[in-house]
Amino acid sequence: MRRMEFKMERQGLLETGQEVKVTESQLPTSYYYTIVPAVAMSRNYAAFERLKSRQGIVKEINQTNRGFYTIVEFDEDDPES
Repeated sequence: MRRMEFKMERQGLLETGQEVKVTESQLPTSYYYTIVPAVAMSRNYAAFERLKSRQGIVKEINQTNRGFYTIVEFDEDDPES
């Protein structure tokens, strides 16, 4: 399992336990992920850190003085291992 943090601008866009889909976008030297429909965005990740799965489950939603953040868990276990 892999956990990733996403920044949200407003509360109430996601719920704990909700299944979400993400899209991958490419920058010149990194990648970032957006929860569809564009409710939260990840930090930038290097090519070796790319996400293998495009579906995850919202595990936490937190409010900080910098805004709202959600933790999404993705199943990246290799079925052949």
